[in-house]
Order: sequence, then structure tokens, then C-alpha cells
Amino acid sequence: MRKDRRDTNPAFSTRKLKLGTFQTNLDSGCVMSDLDGRLDITWPNTVKLAKLADEMEFEALVPVARWQGFGGATNPQGAGFESYTWAAGIAASTHKAGVLSTSHVMLNHPLMAAKQGAVIDHISNGRFTLNIVCGWNGPEMEMFGLPLQGHDERYDCAEEWITIVKRLWSEDETFDFQGKFYNIKKGYLQPKPLQSAHPAIMNAGGSERGRHFATKNCDLVFTGLRTFDFDVNAAHIKAYHRMAREEYGREVRAWGLAVIVQGETEKEARDFYNYFVHAKGDWQAGMNVVNTMAAEINERDYPPERRKAMAESFVAGWGGFPLVGTREQIVDGLSMMSRLGLDGVLLSWPRFEQGMREFRDVTLPLLKQAGLRDML
Repeated sequence: MRKDRRDTNPAFSTRKLKLGTFQTNLDSGCVMSDLDGRLDITWPNTVKLAKLADEMEFEALVPVARWQGFGGATNPQGAGFESYTWAAGIAASTHKAGVLSTSHVMLNHPLMAAKQGAVIDHISNGRFTLNIVCGWNGPEMEMFGLPLQGHDERYDCAEEWITIVKRLWSEDETFDFQGKFYNIKKGYLQPKPLQSAHPAIMNAGGSERGRHFATKNCDLVFTGLRTFDFDVNAAHIKAYHRMAREEYGREVRAWGLAVIVQGETEKEARDFYNYFVHAKGDWQAGMNVVNTMAAEINERDYPPERRKAMAESFVAGWGGFPLVGTREQIVDGLSMMSRLGLDGVLLSWPRFEQGMREFRDVTLPLLKQAGLRDML
């Protein structure tokens, strides 16, 4: 029954620029704003977005594992669907799009994660990808009575976790595993996932330790663009490919994130951006994200001027690269992201459903004319 994952999983397609959606399992989607028309997270609404993406043959529908919101006036992401069960339902509701679940290492035992992932792979007929997150949100861990691990420790734990999951997905014989974090006795999993040797794996490691984990263990690396400088961004993405090849003898595919703010004119688009970000934005929630990320245990800090810019990017679209302008400018922006070396881009819109419909009807045809959706 097993199939070559290159034949079943859209993440391995040869399309020049792959596309996906991000955070459609969470209330408000990616925006932190009191904007009318933002995503109201009901099951019919999230399925509607998945079917729109399926119609456009998007390669990755990526949920976020979130257990509480970020406060402020609107508490964005406070309501949402758990990502494994969400992925199972979405897999059954779609036919072409790649479907992901996002798994916290600390909160999902590898035996359970492997079993759940295998089921979703069967439901989706081999379209499943597992997105691994090692944790940074201390208040969420506190909900579970668990301390947030130190930066390097969380990746040491993830190394054991992914080793166990891959063995369960690929080995027919039972096995024992004894490590610092996990002890497995006669580990066993049947049926195996449909994808051989195992489903695709994504990770967003950005630190030096995180980049090593991602390039060693994963097929897709998810990274943000933190500047408008083309050469700096291109070098950032190239570094992932170089590390994978030179350190681990592997190839990886890099994905980014963009927020699309489209108008009939550039002025219309920029006026709308200013409206939902500066007039209606939940800046307290955005700053809460930044301050949580900057906790000492995460081993990173940001100067005050950068915190304000980061908060704006979270308010506008969870840190996504802003593509603001006409449909032609949106296509030019996606073309630029492709030239940077990105294999795919996850997309979000302030008004998710309205934005996706406009993208399908108005922007996607131009993207196809530009050759960005061609098979290579």
C-alpha cells in the first residue's frame, strides 16, 4: 500500500512556486486587529478556506498549535482548533491540497504523534506533512504544568522525538529506545503511513541550533524574511541549503510567509493597511507576542525600536512579509520571493475569505501567466 511520497505529497511537486495558507485554524487568522470581516473560527469557515485552497491546488495548509490567545482588546488566536484533529477533518474535506498538523514536541508524545500522523496520511491519501515546533511560549507550557525547556534542551529533546517518530513510521520490527527524554519499550506502529519512507516534515528553526535541527531532520524549512534587502534575504535562504548539503548531505526546501493587502490602486491598498493595522490594530496583543518571544529562557532579546516594528508585523499578519499594492504588484512580490530561493510561500489575508476569493479570481491568473505555477 505504501507510495513514494514524491508522487502523493504536493510539497514535493515540481511547481516553480508552491503556495499555502497559514493559521486558518485560529480565530482572526494571522491578523491582530478589530477589523470587520476577519476570520471567525467556526468549522464551516475553516473548511470553506480549505476548499478554496484545494480549488487553487495549494500545496500546504498549515495550522498553528495554539492553546491560548495573546490578550489585548481582541485576544487574537484565543479560540482555535487543535491541529491534529483539524488536519484529519481538513484532509477528509479536500482532494488535492497538502495538509499539515503542527505538533509541540513537549505536548505530544512521539508514539501518539506518529500514530495520529499515520492516520491523517491515510485520510489524505498521502498528502500529509508534519510541522514540528520545539516551543517558545512559556505561558502555554504553564497551562500544562510544564516548564518551558531551555533553548538547547528543547532541540535535544526534539532530536530524540523525531528519531522515534521516523523509526515508528519506517521500521516493521519493534524496537527499544532509551534516551534522556524518552524511553520506548517495543515501539510499534501499524499501519504505516502511506508515504514512503515517511511523510514530509517541516520545522521553523531559526537560531543556529534550530537551523541545524531543521536541515538535519526535516524536508521543509519555514523561515521569515526580516528585511526588505533582497541580497540579505537571498543569503539567509541560501544558508539553509548550504548547511543541509555541506553538514548533512541533504536537500531541503525553504518556505516563507507573506500577508497580501491588495487594492485596485497602490494607494487604496496602503490606506487599507493603515486602517486595519494603525487604526484598528490590537497593538497590545502584538507586543505581548514580542515580549513572550523575548523571554530570557528563549535566549533572544530585541531593542525597543525593533520591538515596535516586530509588533506591527504581528498585528499586520503574524510576521509575514507584507505584499501591499495592486494585483500586478502582488504578483511581482511573489516573483521576488521565488527569486530569493523560496520553494513555497504561505499566504494570509486580513479578511481571509474575501482575500482568498479575490486572489483566486483576480491574482492567480496573473501568477500563472508569469509562469510561477508552472511545473519545472
